[in-house]
Amino acid sequence: MFRFLPDDDCLIDSHCHLDAAEFDGIRDEVVAEAVRLGIGQILVPAVNQATFAQTLAMRERYGCWLAFGLHPIYLAQHLDEHLADLERRLAEDRPVAVGEIGLDFYLPGLDAARQEALFVEQLKLARKYELPVLLHVRRSQDRLLKYLRQFPVVGGIAHAFNGSEQQAAAFMALGFKLGFGGAMTFRGSQRIRRLAATLPLSALVLETDAPDMRPEWAQAVPNRPANLARFAEILAELRGTSPETVRAATHHNTLQVLGLG
Repeated sequence: MFRFLPDDDCLIDSHCHLDAAEFDGIRDEVVAEAVRLGIGQILVPAVNQATFAQTLAMRERYGCWLAFGLHPIYLAQHLDEHLADLERRLAEDRPVAVGEIGLDFYLPGLDAARQEALFVEQLKLARKYELPVLLHVRRSQDRLLKYLRQFPVVGGIAHAFNGSEQQAAAFMALGFKLGFGGAMTFRGSQRIRRLAATLPLSALVLETDAPDMRPEWAQAVPNRPANLARFAEILAELRGTSPETVRAATHHNTLQVLGLG
């Protein structure tokens, strides 16, 4: 069985749902493929209380980094008592971050006020345990920034960043890195590709969001963490630099924002 054994310049997938059902029955193969292609570590964020145990199992079997959180798109599944269970996990199970948390103002039917209340409570937990946060940000950048200023945390990652240059600067000023992955592989995604090319490399981390956010070349199958190797090459091409430079920088950035290096 393959386990992630990060070295000094390996690629790190800063956001991968390895515990997702799409990988059932092939998870060992998926991890082995990623390791062969130079991915030395992945961060697996939980999305609801029901998945906390299976998220923890990813560390036990593969040595992954973990985050625990209550994702906004699963709002109907979150109960008040799940916050207490989340806090227990943060205290006992040594995650590297709180996540995936945030706000989603794109999907219909998600109560904005309840999302915001849940987000604030999780920011308070992140502050209490001095943990960074992994942010789900969809049509909600400015509202998220408002709460991050009211309840500052030690930093984190704005997952799948797709905001403006001004919003990017605001997240960076608050100690956040910006996640880039599958969206920048589409040649038609000019705004995201421009951001990937021009924002400071010191602010960027790589991610797959596997099995979601499928790249341009593999729309018919679930995304896999092994695709991160090609994402690094694309980011290097967009920036006019070498894959080795991107690998070293994003490795350092991920460790720095998670307080691991």
